[in-house]
Amino acid sequence: MSKVQSQYINREISWLSFNERVLQEASDPATPLIERLRFLGIFSNNRDEFFRIRVATVMRMLPLRKKAVPLLGMEPAYLLDQIQHKVIDQQYRFDQLYGEILNQLRANNVFILNERQLNSNQKLWVRNYFLDEILSAIFPIVIDDTKQFPYLRDRSSYLFLRLKSKKQEDIPRYGLIEIPVPPLPRFIVLPEEDGKKFLMLLDDVIRFCLKDVFLVFGYTPSDAYCIKLTRDAEIDIDGDYNENILDKISRGLKKRQKGQPVRLVFDENIPKDMLKYLMKRIKLSKKDSPIPGGRYHNFRDYINFPKIGKNEWVYQHPHALSHPQLLQPSKSILSAIRERDILLSFPYQTFDHIITVLREASIDPSVQSIKIALYRIAANSKIANALINAVRNGKSVTVLMELRARFDEENNINWSSRFQEEGVRVIYGVPSMKVHAKVFLISSVLKGKEVYYAHVGTGNFNENTAKIYADYSLLTCHSEIVSDVKRIFDYFENNYSGTTFKQLVVAPFRMRNKFLNLIHKEISNARKKKPAWIIIKLNNLVDREMIRALYKASNAGVKIQLIVRGICSLCTEVNGLSEKISGISIIDKYLEHARVFVFCHGGEERIFISSADWMTRNLDHRIEVACPVLDPKIKREILEMLNIQLSSNVKARLLEKKVQINYKLPKSGEKLRRAQEELHNYFLKKTRSNKGRMNKSVEHRAKTINK
Repeated sequence: MSKVQSQYINREISWLSFNERVLQEASDPATPLIERLRFLGIFSNNRDEFFRIRVATVMRMLPLRKKAVPLLGMEPAYLLDQIQHKVIDQQYRFDQLYGEILNQLRANNVFILNERQLNSNQKLWVRNYFLDEILSAIFPIVIDDTKQFPYLRDRSSYLFLRLKSKKQEDIPRYGLIEIPVPPLPRFIVLPEEDGKKFLMLLDDVIRFCLKDVFLVFGYTPSDAYCIKLTRDAEIDIDGDYNENILDKISRGLKKRQKGQPVRLVFDENIPKDMLKYLMKRIKLSKKDSPIPGGRYHNFRDYINFPKIGKNEWVYQHPHALSHPQLLQPSKSILSAIRERDILLSFPYQTFDHIITVLREASIDPSVQSIKIALYRIAANSKIANALINAVRNGKSVTVLMELRARFDEENNINWSSRFQEEGVRVIYGVPSMKVHAKVFLISSVLKGKEVYYAHVGTGNFNENTAKIYADYSLLTCHSEIVSDVKRIFDYFENNYSGTTFKQLVVAPFRMRNKFLNLIHKEISNARKKKPAWIIIKLNNLVDREMIRALYKASNAGVKIQLIVRGICSLCTEVNGLSEKISGISIIDKYLEHARVFVFCHGGEERIFISSADWMTRNLDHRIEVACPVLDPKIKREILEMLNIQLSSNVKARLLEKKVQINYKLPKSGEKLRRAQEELHNYFLKKTRSNKGRMNKSVEHRAKTINK
């Protein structure tokens, strides 16, 4: 590895470290017991997507060999080998943890049974349940050497089993059963007995009733082992813009299910002859990353592990708070925005405020139009329903629907059709670029004057994820910001018109240069012995030009503090390279999703909230928006929140060069600080303070009236 390459951490290796931090949450005894199972599910789901996208990309680069080194930092084959070893090590730890958690559940009278552990009453109940609820959803396949091997769907889990023919016992046969989740639940709750609670995985219910499945086919099943195939999930879209993007995405979704295999996961106890037969029939070799695992796959289902047992086994999420400026239920939220900018911080403050803004706009007679960019929305979206209601109330509604939001394409296509049926004008993104900006614009006429309300945020318009994703939403009537948001929508509607922005920083037009210039300003100030520092909060820090600029700033004496949840390719605290750069990653019960950039700027802090990570794709190939925070009170609030996070010493990990999983530990005499809990208390204190002031104001008015 060259000296230049050693200055960067490979993004895939860094990502695996991030996912190991997720696995740490499953291993932490302080994490509630069922939440530990759910973190195993999150870890597993993350890893699936990693193989479907990143590993698939590396595999596509195998023919490039040394030519790929500038992009990957090493040859693709070597990187795949590194990934394979790390994934197997993590799988071993995963299986250990799963066993430990099951033991703790058993110690508390909660049992996850397999098909060999049922008593006579349970056997009868399980078989009846299978016949009533499951059998009709089972479609077994008998594998014959003379026929093509059945197609294995991406990310579906299967039972691969040996069959014995009653007529031709000497001929080996195999069978395949897809575990039907969905539509069936993965976890089956059995009747309680003597204060003990019992669950069974659907896999084991099927194993228990295999004879019922194959009885009519004349086969006796045995040796059922779980397997799963992961496929390349990237959707290739050609550059022919004459074709409807909707048709391209729809066709791409069909192709995704038939993508090239990138990983086979199998039960490590599967007999060698069965594994050899399977790999031969699906045309995989040992070079294709076969991963030995435990008895069960598709642990992503554990994200929805049922609430069973004690209340303290799950996180007790506090009730989301109202924003202090929006405490009066009778007050119009649009009028509150006209008074001053409002910053909402989710999940500590309620996402209902965003729904209320759009709902109020859909009804308010003064509102003329609503324009919004949607990337990921809920399947049963209140946001979408508010927009449809606006159309029904005679408003003009325009939705930019980004159909290329990975793994949300089908949901977005469905909503696009619904919108069009209701009379919403739908725009399908921008050719060659994803629209990742989180913006909307409401236009109204008050007393003969046009009034605009704008939203710029860091997260999606999704009421479900807003409960667990930590994000910011800025609501404003600031004339230059709303004018810039209006220009963005003008660009969406006419992709080939050039535009400039007064306040917003928009990718791919000037975001990279803007932030590079702000970094260089800090370098200049540091050389002049002026105050110079930077705070950056991101999901991923990968872009090498931005990293080189931060290295240069560090060498000039600029203090840089990083909060990076996921991938961090920057090497922190390396002598002669990044001595002034420190970094942490916070993994806790909420997913840190907000992007925030703060520059000292000679003591007049420049603060931005943004939809964009510092990755090449975000800076150069997507429509992203960063918004300056102009209100002094909100600037102070963001700095206070960042300082709480930077001081975290409970759920924070140090982003070191070689290891990115070591906990940041409290110093001697330092109190324990868990950022997400402190942030809730921070907002709770603000809400109570404002309620107190409101009550005093009401009392004062009442006394005045009585006099």
